[in-house]
Amino acid sequence: MCATEYWEPRVSQKSQTAGLDVQIAEEDLLRADLYAMLARLLAGPPDTATLESASKLGGDGSDLGQGVAALAKVAASAAPSGVEREYNTLFIGLGRGELLPYASYYLTGFLNEKPLARLRGHMAQLGIERNPDVKEPEDHIATLCEMMAGLIRGAYGDPLSLDDQHAFFNTHLATWAGHFFTDLEAAENSVFYAPVGKIGRAFMEIEIEAFRMDT
Repeated sequence: MCATEYWEPRVSQKSQTAGLDVQIAEEDLLRADLYAMLARLLAGPPDTATLESASKLGGDGSDLGQGVAALAKVAASAAPSGVEREYNTLFIGLGRGELLPYASYYLTGFLNEKPLARLRGHMAQLGIERNPDVKEPEDHIATLCEMMAGLIRGAYGDPLSLDDQHAFFNTHLATWAGHFFTDLEAAENSVFYAPVGKIGRAFMEIEIEAFRMDT
């Protein structure tokens, strides 16, 4: 499932290389699809079409594959209204949700801190502009996953080299996203989102190891 079929981007591209035919390796397109799926599921409650697509996913015996299989199973019996309530409890709540999915919070304990400023500077360098319709700070986990998908695919210009992908990932995701996904997997109110947390945690571990091997 490529989640970007079901949602409007949270960030807008500033420029794109016109007419450039760039070949992207199949494994990198799969990485981008995983990032996009996580972005879609974490940006807001999934609709019926997204749940139906998720229910058709298949996974192998790896940690990541088991998470995908678990997501498919729970999506097959989930109702959009129930998942929406779960999403609101986890991430919104009356005053705040059970989890705050922002880099600044995980790294400093506060929102809108230096990690967000650092991200905005990096976005400017890469030609990525904030979508004015999005109200959350840009260091939301869904936005960061969407950016990674776009940087791999070349949504903001040329696809980034692995070195540049590593620099973005290492600066803005590697330091905290694994902790967030672990918290999501174990959260008291996680049912549908428990396997999302498992997928994210396993994927972050794979990305960290893969980038380490490429250096």
